[in-house]
Amino acid sequence: MANQRNQDNLAALRTALEGVETFYVVNYQGLTAGQLTRLRKELVGKGGRLIVAKNTLVNIALKDADRDFSDILHGPTAVVVASEDPAGTAKVLADFAKTNDKGIPAAKGGLLEGKRIDVKTIEKLANLGSKEQLQAELVGVLSSHLSNFVGILEAYKDKLEAQSA
Repeated sequence: MANQRNQDNLAALRTALEGVETFYVVNYQGLTAGQLTRLRKELVGKGGRLIVAKNTLVNIALKDADRDFSDILHGPTAVVVASEDPAGTAKVLADFAKTNDKGIPAAKGGLLEGKRIDVKTIEKLANLGSKEQLQAELVGVLSSHLSNFVGILEAYKDKLEAQSA
Protein backbone atom coordinates (compact mmCIF):
# COMPACT_ATOMS: atom_id res chain seq x y z
CA MET A 1 0.00 0.00 0.00
CA ALA A 2 1.26 3.51 -0.80
CA ASN A 3 2.39 5.63 2.12
CA GLN A 4 0.03 8.18 3.61
CA ARG A 5 2.06 11.17 2.44
CA ASN A 6 1.84 10.07 -1.20
CA GLN A 7 -1.88 9.40 -0.83
CA ASP A 8 -2.38 12.90 0.60
CA ASN A 9 -0.28 14.47 -2.16
CA LEU A 10 -2.22 12.55 -4.81
CA ALA A 11 -5.54 13.69 -3.35
CA ALA A 12 -4.35 17.31 -3.32
CA LEU A 13 -3.06 16.97 -6.89
CA ARG A 14 -6.35 15.50 -8.10
CA THR A 15 -8.19 18.40 -6.47
CA ALA A 16 -5.84 20.96 -8.01
CA LEU A 17 -6.22 19.48 -11.50
CA GLU A 18 -9.96 18.83 -11.29
CA GLY A 19 -11.79 20.70 -14.02
CA VAL A 20 -8.58 22.26 -15.36
CA GLU A 21 -8.68 22.62 -19.14
CA THR A 22 -5.32 24.34 -19.67
CA PHE A 23 -1.95 23.48 -18.18
CA TYR A 24 1.67 23.19 -19.24
CA VAL A 25 4.16 20.50 -18.25
CA VAL A 26 7.60 22.03 -17.71
CA ASN A 27 11.10 21.06 -16.64
CA TYR A 28 12.21 23.18 -13.70
CA GLN A 29 15.55 21.48 -12.92
CA GLY A 30 18.25 24.05 -12.30
CA LEU A 31 16.08 26.76 -10.75
CA THR A 32 16.98 27.82 -7.24
CA ALA A 33 14.39 28.06 -4.50
CA GLY A 34 14.42 31.84 -4.87
CA GLN A 35 13.86 31.61 -8.61
CA LEU A 36 10.99 29.16 -8.11
CA THR A 37 9.40 31.54 -5.62
CA ARG A 38 9.73 34.44 -8.06
CA LEU A 39 8.28 32.31 -10.88
CA ARG A 40 5.33 31.30 -8.70
CA LYS A 41 4.59 34.97 -7.92
CA GLU A 42 4.73 35.95 -11.58
CA LEU A 43 2.43 33.08 -12.52
CA VAL A 44 -0.09 34.00 -9.83
CA GLY A 45 -0.17 37.50 -11.32
CA LYS A 46 -1.46 35.97 -14.59
CA GLY A 47 -3.87 33.57 -12.89
CA GLY A 48 -1.48 30.63 -13.08
CA ARG A 49 -0.20 28.18 -10.53
CA LEU A 50 2.98 26.09 -10.38
CA ILE A 51 2.55 22.59 -8.96
CA VAL A 52 5.62 20.47 -8.22
CA ALA A 53 4.93 16.80 -7.54
CA LYS A 54 6.39 13.39 -8.24
CA ASN A 55 5.94 12.30 -11.85
CA THR A 56 4.21 9.11 -10.73
CA LEU A 57 1.60 11.11 -8.81
CA VAL A 58 1.11 13.57 -11.67
CA ASN A 59 0.70 10.67 -14.09
CA ILE A 60 -1.90 8.97 -11.87
CA ALA A 61 -3.83 12.22 -11.36
CA LEU A 62 -3.87 12.95 -15.09
CA LYS A 63 -4.81 9.40 -16.07
CA ASP A 64 -7.72 9.55 -13.63
CA ALA A 65 -9.01 12.43 -15.78
CA ASP A 66 -8.37 10.43 -19.01
CA ARG A 67 -5.27 12.44 -19.87
CA ASP A 68 -2.10 10.53 -20.68
CA PHE A 69 1.14 12.48 -20.45
CA SER A 70 3.38 9.57 -19.45
CA ASP A 71 5.57 10.13 -22.52
CA ILE A 72 6.77 13.54 -21.26
CA LEU A 73 6.74 12.90 -17.52
CA HIS A 74 10.41 12.19 -17.01
CA GLY A 75 12.98 14.14 -15.04
CA PRO A 76 12.01 16.97 -12.70
CA THR A 77 8.57 18.05 -13.86
CA ALA A 78 6.14 20.72 -12.73
CA VAL A 79 2.61 21.38 -13.89
CA VAL A 80 1.69 25.00 -14.54
CA VAL A 81 -2.07 25.47 -14.40
CA ALA A 82 -3.35 28.39 -16.49
CA SER A 83 -6.83 29.09 -15.22
CA GLU A 84 -7.37 32.68 -16.42
CA ASP A 85 -4.98 33.63 -19.21
CA PRO A 86 -3.33 30.73 -21.09
CA ALA A 87 -1.31 33.02 -23.37
CA GLY A 88 -0.21 35.25 -20.48
CA THR A 89 0.87 32.24 -18.44
CA ALA A 90 2.84 30.85 -21.39
CA LYS A 91 4.45 34.28 -21.83
CA VAL A 92 5.52 34.33 -18.16
CA LEU A 93 7.18 30.93 -18.63
CA ALA A 94 8.93 32.02 -21.84
CA ASP A 95 10.10 35.34 -20.39
CA PHE A 96 11.34 33.66 -17.22
CA ALA A 97 13.28 31.13 -19.30
CA LYS A 98 15.06 34.04 -21.02
CA THR A 99 16.35 35.32 -17.66
CA ASN A 100 18.73 32.39 -17.23
CA ASP A 101 21.26 30.84 -19.56
CA LYS A 102 19.74 27.35 -19.27
CA GLY A 103 16.35 28.38 -20.68
CA ILE A 104 14.47 27.03 -17.68
CA PRO A 105 11.61 26.42 -17.21
CA ALA A 106 11.47 24.48 -20.46
CA ALA A 107 8.07 23.38 -21.73
CA LYS A 108 7.54 19.70 -22.49
CA GLY A 109 3.92 19.83 -23.60
CA GLY A 110 0.51 20.64 -22.23
CA LEU A 111 -3.22 20.88 -22.57
CA LEU A 112 -5.04 23.87 -24.06
CA GLU A 113 -8.80 24.01 -23.57
CA GLY A 114 -8.92 20.22 -23.30
CA LYS A 115 -6.67 19.45 -26.28
CA ARG A 116 -3.10 18.23 -26.01
CA ILE A 117 -0.50 20.63 -27.39
CA ASP A 118 3.22 20.43 -28.09
CA VAL A 119 6.11 22.75 -27.26
CA LYS A 120 5.78 24.73 -30.51
CA THR A 121 2.16 25.59 -29.72
CA ILE A 122 3.15 26.77 -26.26
CA GLU A 123 5.83 28.98 -27.83
CA LYS A 124 3.25 30.44 -30.23
CA LEU A 125 0.92 31.16 -27.30
CA ALA A 126 3.75 32.93 -25.48
CA ASN A 127 4.25 35.20 -28.49
CA LEU A 128 0.57 36.15 -28.67
CA GLY A 129 0.60 38.41 -25.67
CA SER A 130 -1.76 38.55 -22.75
CA LYS A 131 -5.52 38.28 -22.87
CA GLU A 132 -5.84 42.00 -22.08
CA GLN A 133 -3.52 42.95 -24.96
CA LEU A 134 -5.47 40.81 -27.42
CA GLN A 135 -8.77 42.24 -26.21
CA ALA A 136 -7.43 45.78 -26.58
CA GLU A 137 -6.29 45.05 -30.14
CA LEU A 138 -9.71 43.61 -30.99
CA VAL A 139 -11.49 46.66 -29.56
CA GLY A 140 -9.21 48.92 -31.60
CA VAL A 141 -9.91 47.06 -34.82
CA LEU A 142 -13.66 46.97 -34.18
CA SER A 143 -13.87 50.66 -33.28
CA SER A 144 -11.96 51.60 -36.42
CA HIS A 145 -14.37 49.67 -38.62
CA LEU A 146 -17.40 51.01 -36.77
CA SER A 147 -16.11 54.55 -37.22
CA ASN A 148 -15.76 53.97 -40.96
CA PHE A 149 -19.25 52.48 -41.10
CA VAL A 150 -20.74 55.48 -39.30
CA GLY A 151 -18.96 57.78 -41.75
CA ILE A 152 -20.47 55.89 -44.69
CA LEU A 153 -23.95 56.09 -43.14
CA GLU A 154 -23.56 59.85 -42.55
CA ALA A 155 -22.46 60.39 -46.15
CA TYR A 156 -25.41 58.35 -47.43
CA LYS A 157 -27.80 60.32 -45.19
CA ASP A 158 -26.39 63.61 -46.54
CA LYS A 159 -26.80 62.33 -50.11
CA LEU A 160 -30.43 61.36 -49.48
CA GLU A 161 -31.15 64.76 -47.91
CA ALA A 162 -29.60 66.52 -50.89
CA GLN A 163 -31.69 64.50 -53.31
CA SER A 164 -34.95 65.21 -51.49
CA ALA A 165 -34.30 68.97 -51.32
